[in-house]
Amino acid sequence: MRITSAYKVEILKLKKPLERTMRISRTAAQWLLPVIDGEWESLSVYAGEKKRFNEAEKLIHTTKNNKAGYPFDKAFPKMPSYLRRALLQHVIGLVSSARAIETPENAEAQGESSKIQGSKKQISERQDHYMPVFYKDNMYRKEEDRVYLKLWDGKDWTWQEVHLKKTDLDYLRKNWSDVKAKSPVLVKRHGKYFLQFAFEEMAALRDVPVEKRRICAVDLGINADAVCSIMTGDGTVAARKFIGFAAEKDRQWRVLNRVRKKMREHGPESAKGLYAYAKRLGEEIARKTASGIVAFAKEQGADVIVFEHLEMKGKIRGKSRQKLHMWKKDSVQKITEHRAHRLGMRVSRVCARNTSALAYDGSGEVTRDAGNRSLAVFANGKQYNSDLSASYNIGARYLIREYIKPVPETERSALEAKVPAVRRRTSCVYADLLALVRVMEESA
Repeated sequence: MRITSAYKVEILKLKKPLERTMRISRTAAQWLLPVIDGEWESLSVYAGEKKRFNEAEKLIHTTKNNKAGYPFDKAFPKMPSYLRRALLQHVIGLVSSARAIETPENAEAQGESSKIQGSKKQISERQDHYMPVFYKDNMYRKEEDRVYLKLWDGKDWTWQEVHLKKTDLDYLRKNWSDVKAKSPVLVKRHGKYFLQFAFEEMAALRDVPVEKRRICAVDLGINADAVCSIMTGDGTVAARKFIGFAAEKDRQWRVLNRVRKKMREHGPESAKGLYAYAKRLGEEIARKTASGIVAFAKEQGADVIVFEHLEMKGKIRGKSRQKLHMWKKDSVQKITEHRAHRLGMRVSRVCARNTSALAYDGSGEVTRDAGNRSLAVFANGKQYNSDLSASYNIGARYLIREYIKPVPETERSALEAKVPAVRRRTSCVYADLLALVRVMEESA
């Protein structure tokens, strides 16, 4: 499996040359857009992307054997060839996408030309956020711990040394020195400039028989960030862990309180900066949560990490709506999946319905304690942590699915007759897994 990872390194100095380079790259992209759009009829006849690109480059770049029809070289003198080609390829992709939307079939399906105008507006906005690529040797050079970029100083493109943090260089050397690196991209975030490196590697995911498989069942929540349970193929719970970041969540909640206060006093537009800061705090909590899940799964030798398939459709109402809006459940799963694949672990998802509402011991629906929502009271009077019970049910649903799915129809019907609960996956609990394993062992 091919995996691509990215890491941003902050550039400490050279703000003005970096700003000039970013500006001239975006200006060149804006300059190229009407040229390619106007010549698209003649370019679209070429079926191959390489041939189309070569013909487009002849329109803007003069060589010994070609005279350009547009004065791009005069408008942007001495621009590095790799940067010019990257800009041209970027603009060709945008125009091609917009022209595909403008086809009669798509226009009829969309009903009116407003969709087309919207696509053109999006293209213009994407030009404003173009990030230049620094190709190796042509615009980017590394000599031991020194990094050089070819930047626009207002008159010419010159090689200039950029200063990076020693901790970032040490991290790259320690973790990515043996991984194939792609050309870095200049990125601007919150007034700071970064070099974003992309690394490509191949990873082999584990393929272990279900009866020997170790899984890490994860219940994501609002009160506890994540509750993990390590479960073996026969349903044995080998380890458990509660992952939570109380200090970070408290900081985020205090920022949200400031947002509410400022919006009441000065209107909704006044709190944009604070709200963006609160969202970034949520993203940091998501990264830490994902890191904790993967570290625990690796420590316990898990082969698969199992999540719920979480979907929230429609308008969120109630007292907890702001907490739900700030809940980065998708980010946690996405980051966890990426890091798990790098370690050879698989990631799977199960239906989320009733995982928290049903007791893991099969006693039926639970009731939540009014004073402590993390505490569940079972129908038989037993008190248990609701998130931990849900993690057992998540792991059980995954293993039941893996046991039942490959079995022939006749054998499956026999198993379902002995354990009727496994017929409906949305009501399966941990107790049903134990019953299924027991029946399978008896029939073996």
